[in-house]
Amino acid sequence: MPVVFIGIGSNIGDRARNCADALKALDRSGVRIIKSSSLLETKPWGVSDQPDFINMVAEAETDLSPSDLLGVLQGIELVMGRTRDLKWGPRTIDLDIIFYDDQVIDTEKLTVPHPLMHERDFVLVPLCEIAPQKVHPILKKSAAELLREMIPR
Repeated sequence: MPVVFIGIGSNIGDRARNCADALKALDRSGVRIIKSSSLLETKPWGVSDQPDFINMVAEAETDLSPSDLLGVLQGIELVMGRTRDLKWGPRTIDLDIIFYDDQVIDTEKLTVPHPLMHERDFVLVPLCEIAPQKVHPILKKSAAELLREMIPR
């Protein structure tokens, strides 16, 4: 069964509860959570004039294809009140596929590994907590190596 890593974030409402509710929704949707990181409070990325985020990463197994998984994530976001008014803007929940096994996917709707994950401490820090040796299939570096090389922002 494919192993996936999903980035989870929230900066509207009860951020911690939103992340916990997203984990439950994933589990009910055919995405079996294996482990999840602790919650990490971070400054916003991309658009700074908004509330701080709570972020985490979950490792899971699923029989869903990458495109079906994307549909499930977007469906959970919609049900939880996510709107896409402003790129990188405030959101009740944000669910991103960071890795799907060791696959490299580049389609109009989906890019995996997540194309900016190696530039984001809010992805790398929680990822390193649960899977520091996970190797990026394009960059050929572990999550721990990517975090060490990241320039502080």
